Amino acid sequence: MMNNLTTPIKKELDLFDQAELNKPKKLLHKKNLKPINNLKVIFRDIRDYFAGNVTGITRDEKIAQNIMRLLFCKIFDEKNTKSNELVSMANRPNETLQEFQNRIFSVFNQVKQRYSDIFDDDEIIEIESSDLSFIVSKLEEYSIVNAERDIIADAFEELIGKMFRGGEGQFFTPRNIVQMMIDVLQPQENEKIIDPACGSGGFIANVVKYFVKNNISNHNIFGIDKDLFLSRLSKIYLTMLGENEYHIYCENSLGQPSIWKAETQQHIQLNSFDVILTNPPFGAKIPVIGQDLLSQFELGHYWTKDKAENKWLLTNNIRDKQPPQILFIERIIHLLKEGGRAGIVLPEGIFGNPSDRYIWEYIRKYASIIGIVSLSQEAFQPSTHTKTSVVFLEKKLSSRKNVFMAVAEKIGHNKNGKEIYKINNDGSYISDSHGNIIIDDDTPAIANNFSKYLKDNLEKESHLGFIVPNEDISLNIYIPEHYGPEIKEKISILKTDTKYRLVTVGELLNDNVIQIKRGNEIGSQHYGSGNIPFIRTTDIVNWEMKMDTVKAVADEVYNKYKKLQDIKENDIFFVNDGTFLIGRSSMVTFLDVKSVYQSHIKKIRVIDFNKMNPYYLFYLLNTNFVQKQIEAKTFVQATLSTLGDRLLEIILPVSTDKNEIDKISNDIKYIIENKAVLRQNALRIIDESC
Repeated sequence: MMNNLTTPIKKELDLFDQAELNKPKKLLHKKNLKPINNLKVIFRDIRDYFAGNVTGITRDEKIAQNIMRLLFCKIFDEKNTKSNELVSMANRPNETLQEFQNRIFSVFNQVKQRYSDIFDDDEIIEIESSDLSFIVSKLEEYSIVNAERDIIADAFEELIGKMFRGGEGQFFTPRNIVQMMIDVLQPQENEKIIDPACGSGGFIANVVKYFVKNNISNHNIFGIDKDLFLSRLSKIYLTMLGENEYHIYCENSLGQPSIWKAETQQHIQLNSFDVILTNPPFGAKIPVIGQDLLSQFELGHYWTKDKAENKWLLTNNIRDKQPPQILFIERIIHLLKEGGRAGIVLPEGIFGNPSDRYIWEYIRKYASIIGIVSLSQEAFQPSTHTKTSVVFLEKKLSSRKNVFMAVAEKIGHNKNGKEIYKINNDGSYISDSHGNIIIDDDTPAIANNFSKYLKDNLEKESHLGFIVPNEDISLNIYIPEHYGPEIKEKISILKTDTKYRLVTVGELLNDNVIQIKRGNEIGSQHYGSGNIPFIRTTDIVNWEMKMDTVKAVADEVYNKYKKLQDIKENDIFFVNDGTFLIGRSSMVTFLDVKSVYQSHIKKIRVIDFNKMNPYYLFYLLNTNFVQKQIEAKTFVQATLSTLGDRLLEIILPVSTDKNEIDKISNDIKYIIENKAVLRQNALRIIDESC
């Protein structure tokens, strides 16, 4: 921000701003306004100017409020000025700053009267006249009303997206994800559509654009948000897009509908909507509490597992709290009419967590699951690292036989939010028929495959679209990666190949071929207390332990865990939990026996050498086939990845040729032993140094 700049640079910017103000002014008529194609850049300049120069307005919400007031003045001025008349939202020659400011304030007073549902009567533009003059100068020559909707949407989402980073679990859903959801559900003329957690209006605005693009007339679009400011932003967004027949209400969607305002109750009833598109706020840090709220939801109650029937049962006991995203699932089903359909963005934990599997029991009780699309970890970055998926539902008691699943590995941008493009093998960009470089984004192909699936003509299955029979969905796990077709195809091939016999890690455990033991957390107070390595997930690299572990512990700590952990040579340390590291492994050598390992690591020990060579098992765990299985069975809970007990489901392709097993085992042994010797020599050299 400019306030933090060094003095010479700040002075230079001040001179630049003053030069902008001192440019010769001219009288601007409406007919002189020019088309605009860089509104995003102008919005960014205005936002940065606010942050660096406007005294007393530093909070993002305050900045956004004032920018929106000025934008509405600009739109109102354009709509209510005749072609040959002077526009009011412009600097004029030979007028004082006070005269200029009075004119702008007068326009805002008219705006407040016309849009009393958006602006309060006592609202003011909180900007000094000189700053106001500069900001208006950035917009005055252009026509916003006549700008293309995509240009307006780009600019609005750039402005709002940069200002709000989910303090209340709210994030601006990337437009390509929104578009994918719209393309899948394909809202039609006269259908009632709602986003019950509409925020600043991203879903609603894109539905409006979808209708305009497809020449569909539909003004039955509704939104609810409990945040007054965001609900107003939603109205502003729609107005900027030229949509004046909006139905946006400031209410708590999770509240009792009977206590909503009369106007809300009149327009929004349960069991009445055809289409719902939403990304509800999520997070354990913003739970819904209170008996009045929770008692109205089945998902606000505790559920218990009937192990005999292998199903979850609703109890009469109300929870103390529940994350909002879970209750929104039920409210969405409440709002849908019979046959209505919904697309919901949810954190991936819901799709696989053992503790959340009762949710799917509830969903299947009232709805049919159409499909699940897993989004890449980068989907909502840099706003949040939480991994998400989209579930598509239909309020129908008759369940579908199959579920469409897909994995969006590429989402069009990287973790910093910067667009990424498709490239050739030589690193050059791939262009379309018009010469435009193509964004690397899987969502359009997934939407296309989803539409084909709904029409029963999905030709070829891949991670961009595949079919999973309901009977194959185990333990209420609805994570697409878990059922990926590529791995299934590989397993089918291996089953017919006499060179291999397939065995799971769980079978080796049950047959007492191996033992598996989890490590321990020792407490951060012991970190750095001695010289004995405390092996963490990050210390396992390139099939060995790091030479210098940062969190070394004292002898007392080691002695406390020595017997419990029982580390021996040829044990395998396997990373079972931890973001981006799951599946890494190393073999314990003579250098590593005296150490302690953390709970995210599992120690695998071969105890029956007649049935399995430890070096061959280590090799199997590192094969591409096994690593792909590990990736597919790794679930993300918020931002932490875990393989859990699904390690036991991993299939190992064991060679039926003993000579091949011996050769591979000897090769791996040679590598491991030589790595240990080299590491020992390195340690010796360091110890002998001055």
